[in-house]
Amino acid sequence: MESLRPPADHVVLVALDGFGAAYLDVAADLPTPHLDALAARGSLTTGRGVLPSVTNPSWASVATGAWPERHLNTAYFFDPVAGSAQGQQRDLAVPTIAEAVRDAGMAVASVQWPIVQDHGTRFGDPDALYTQPGGGCTRRFDDAVAVLRGRPVRSGGRTVTVPGPPRFLAVYSDVLDGLGHAGGPGHPRIPAALREIDAQLGRLVSTTEEIGTADRTAFVLLGDHGMTAFTRGFGRVLRRRLARAGLRAEILRPGGRPEPRTDVAVVVGGVASLHLLGAARHRSDAVATIRRAVASLPQVQAVWDRHEQAEHRMSPRLGELVVEPRPGWSPGGAAPAFLRHPPRGRHGTTAELDVAFLLAGSGVRPGAPPAAPRHVDVAPTIAALLGVAPPSGTQGRVLAESLDLPGRPPD
Repeated sequence: MESLRPPADHVVLVALDGFGAAYLDVAADLPTPHLDALAARGSLTTGRGVLPSVTNPSWASVATGAWPERHLNTAYFFDPVAGSAQGQQRDLAVPTIAEAVRDAGMAVASVQWPIVQDHGTRFGDPDALYTQPGGGCTRRFDDAVAVLRGRPVRSGGRTVTVPGPPRFLAVYSDVLDGLGHAGGPGHPRIPAALREIDAQLGRLVSTTEEIGTADRTAFVLLGDHGMTAFTRGFGRVLRRRLARAGLRAEILRPGGRPEPRTDVAVVVGGVASLHLLGAARHRSDAVATIRRAVASLPQVQAVWDRHEQAEHRMSPRLGELVVEPRPGWSPGGAAPAFLRHPPRGRHGTTAELDVAFLLAGSGVRPGAPPAAPRHVDVAPTIAALLGVAPPSGTQGRVLAESLDLPGRPPD
C-alpha cells in the first residue's frame, strides 16, 4: 500500500528570542503585512513556555519536545561537581527535532539557533548545516535565504553550499531580547524591530515561492519568553534576612565560587536558585527556615521547594528553593542609578511565560488555532508535519486540531 504523503515537505522555524505575547498587541498597531499574510494561512495566537522562562532551557523544550525535568538543560544554578555557579548551557539529555529529521534521512539547517548546534546540526556539514553569522536580524535571514537558494554560506570558517532546500530550517534572531533587556518591554525601538522581523519573514516566504517550495512549506514562529521591566534589586535585603536566620548567603555570578563559610549559594537568572552548602545541607530545618525568611519579603512573589518545582516540571539541577520576584524587582543587586531610567528588562518568572505562536502554510488549517500550545508541543508538531518520528524524549503533543494530517476526515 502506498504511504500517505506528509502534510509538508519543508518546515521553517523562526525562533525569535524575547517575542513575548505582549508584543502581539504592539504588532497589531503596526503595518506587518507578511506576518498578517502568514497568519491568514494558519493562525497567530499565544503559546506557553517553561520555568524558569530563560532562553536556553526554553529553546531546549522547543527543540526536544521535553520539559526541563527531562532534557535537563539548566541555567543559572550552582553545580556542586564544578563547585561554581553556572550560566546558560547547551547540553541536552534527549535528542532534538533536528536529530529526528536527520535520522529520517532528511537534510536540516540552523542559522544561529544555538540549541541544535552539535545536536543535529554542525559547522561545515551541508546535510546538517549550522551557521553563526552574528550581526542583526537581517544578517541572520541573509543566511537563511542563501541556504534556501542553494548559495554558499560561511560555516565554521568554511564556505558550504547545501545540495537543496533543507527539509527543516531554523533561523534565530535575538533583536527583541536585546532591546528588552536594554530598556524593558517598552523600549522605543521595539516597533521598528517588529517591522524588521516582518520584512524578513516576507523575504523567507518570497524565497520559497522563487524556488518552488512555497506550496509544500509550513512555517512555525514563536518566542522563547516574554520580558518584564525592573528597576530595583533586593539581593542585599535577601542576604540580611537570611543572616538574621543564622545562615550566610552569597550571590554568585556564573563562574563564581562560594567562600568556605557560605551556607546558601544564590544564583540569579530572573528567578533566584538557592543551594544549601556545607553544614547547612545537614540541617533538617534549613529549607523551612530559609523559606519562612524569604517568603515574608515584600519583594518576593513565590518560593518553590523541590516538590513545587517538580509540579512545574523544572530541572532537578536547580536549588532546594527557587525564589520568584515580584514585577519591578530582581533578586540580584540593585541596578546602577544610570540604568534605572529607562528600566532594564528581565525574564525567568511566570510573568514571562506567554509568547507569540504562529503556525501557517502547508499542512496547517487556516483559522484553526491550536488549543493552549506549549513549547513542548512544537517538536512533535514539526515531526508530524514532515511525517517523521518525533524526538524520543518528547513529552508534548501534536497540535492536531490545527493540522491537515493524513487520513483526517474533512470537517
